[in-house]
Amino acid sequence: MRRLPGVPVLIGAFVLVHVLLGLVGLVPGLAGPFGDPTPFGDVTGVYRFWIDTWHQRGRLVGVDLPWVYPLLAIVPMLLASVAGDAAYALLWVLLVTALDAAALVLLMRRDLRLAWWWVAFTACLGPVAIGRIDAVALPVAIAGVLMLARRPTLAAVLLAIATWIKVWPAAVLAAMLLAGRRVAAAITGVALTSAAVIGVAVALGAGRNVFSFVATQAGRGLQIEAPVTGLWLIDVVLGVPGASIYYDRDILTFQVAGAGVDATSQAMTAVLAIGVLAVVAVALVARLRGAPDAEVLALTALGLVSALIALNKVGSPQYLTWYVAPVLLGLATTRRFRFPAVLVLVMAVLTQAVYPWFYRLVIQAEPWAIGVLELRNLLELVLLAWTVGALLGAHADARERPVREPSREPDPVGS
Repeated sequence: MRRLPGVPVLIGAFVLVHVLLGLVGLVPGLAGPFGDPTPFGDVTGVYRFWIDTWHQRGRLVGVDLPWVYPLLAIVPMLLASVAGDAAYALLWVLLVTALDAAALVLLMRRDLRLAWWWVAFTACLGPVAIGRIDAVALPVAIAGVLMLARRPTLAAVLLAIATWIKVWPAAVLAAMLLAGRRVAAAITGVALTSAAVIGVAVALGAGRNVFSFVATQAGRGLQIEAPVTGLWLIDVVLGVPGASIYYDRDILTFQVAGAGVDATSQAMTAVLAIGVLAVVAVALVARLRGAPDAEVLALTALGLVSALIALNKVGSPQYLTWYVAPVLLGLATTRRFRFPAVLVLVMAVLTQAVYPWFYRLVIQAEPWAIGVLELRNLLELVLLAWTVGALLGAHADARERPVREPSREPDPVGS
């Protein structure tokens, strides 16, 4: 087996990737003439605006106002504001880098190959990998999946915290229950964490706003990057009357207009729910067939995340980070995740090409740029289909790769 570069090279690559992605996000215009001039626009514009609203008007999103994110997402946004508006984006990058560094240490202690894969993924996805709230939830979720075997209650707490930052880690928690992995520990960890978050929120006067993110997301239209939106993007490219791309100033994103968009947008909520239930059903079939718990856990987590991405009416580029924790879990515990690991890297490269480097061409419906986006979306559907097929094919004769427990020192050869 080919020898991987050691820890010093890995740390150097980690630092270099974060510095380069930080520069592209922090320095306007580095994304090139066809790219988004401010890849960290959500951080410097939207997140900072929410915090400024609280400072200036005393009204905090998620507490005093309905919000699109779970409540704990406000914590890193507040932390990035401690030095004022001028340093907001820089502090955001430093905060995310610190969290990523902590997760990297855990990955190195487990297996250098996992750490290298994550650094490669971050480089492939580009600035959005560190320039969105998902970048805060991800390292917390990575820590959670690495602790599933030895410390399931702590793992559940970490995954619950990550879920209260961005909803997708709930897929891993659901997979724990479906796989029968320390169910009592998982329920305990989630219940304690959620009770603490909701209790503090209610004490602050949040009331129903604690769960406002559910209704806010359900009311969105078809975002241009979502797989289902490709049907209307083709119409835009072909110049079909009524089909267009527009900027929604309420949601702050580009969406499509055209015949059947409203009905499809409403239907996609049900389609997503059906897709999730289908993954749950095949996971239960795999468990009934006696498939190894670790395999059911990893495949179910990946299947649920894949459904949340491929069947969503929103397709933001940072959604690619949702694949990371399930893929790392699968690479660490089974022999079946080489294909999804490679496919996710390919999708990350395509996503970075779409955003930020050629985003202007996408919203202008340049045919080849739309083609790159649709290829990425097709691969998302391929990964969902592969995962469902893998669950259907899982049975008691499947051989499970032994789970390696973290060692005290990093393994110099990563094996």
